[in-house]
Amino acid sequence: MKAFLQSLADVIFPRTCLSCPAVLREGGTKPFCEACDGKISPISSPLCTLCGVPFPAPDGIDHVCGDCLKDPPPFDFARSAGCYEGPLLEAISRFKYRSRTATGVLLGQWMAARPWPGFRPTDYDRLLPVPLHANRLRQRGFNQAVILGRVVAGAFSIPFDPLVLQRRVHREPQVGLGRRDRRANVRGAFAASFPERIEGKNIVVLDDVYTTGSTVRECARALKKAGAARVAVLTLARAVEGGFRDTETEDMR
Repeated sequence: MKAFLQSLADVIFPRTCLSCPAVLREGGTKPFCEACDGKISPISSPLCTLCGVPFPAPDGIDHVCGDCLKDPPPFDFARSAGCYEGPLLEAISRFKYRSRTATGVLLGQWMAARPWPGFRPTDYDRLLPVPLHANRLRQRGFNQAVILGRVVAGAFSIPFDPLVLQRRVHREPQVGLGRRDRRANVRGAFAASFPERIEGKNIVVLDDVYTTGSTVRECARALKKAGAARVAVLTLARAVEGGFRDTETEDMR
């Protein structure tokens, strides 16, 4: 019955691609049309074993990048589903800035279905979304990381906890700031409200876009301070040099 109703809905209200007006194949599960799906660049090896940044050369082995050697991140592992450009950038923009929360659910399903090299969901105890400050939450009406995180946590069978991480300081948007200024802008902005839920635990922090890593670094720092044993970061997209457009990403959150 459920399959029949879905087929009927697809005929009456045909689903369209999250990035373009193309009508999706009836009964299909992908949220992007074939043309747009083919334009999404996956984040794959060779890449940094810590922050997950892909290296430009197609050949080679995974290793720690120069930035992480000079300034090791407080998290233990970071990976992203795709590059923040083209169809994926367009879909995220529609989700965040045009209040299309249903798009967020579909992106969460797409994110969960992507390969995550080196990440084993069974190794982790809780999944936490990056929080918005209350002022930003009132303006937008929803937290995109909560919508994505709830779907991904369900798919991975990891307990979802949106209350542990709190954003206690409202800072200016990060747009236009360099790496150093971005880090200074969010320093001390996050805290763990229920340390008993994370002490000695392996934690996943989930966000929509990894730009410079400033936001997730501070989240990981707060969690490690509260006793987390290990912190992994998963993001829907990552801004990569050469394909990066400095639009409203981290902290136009």
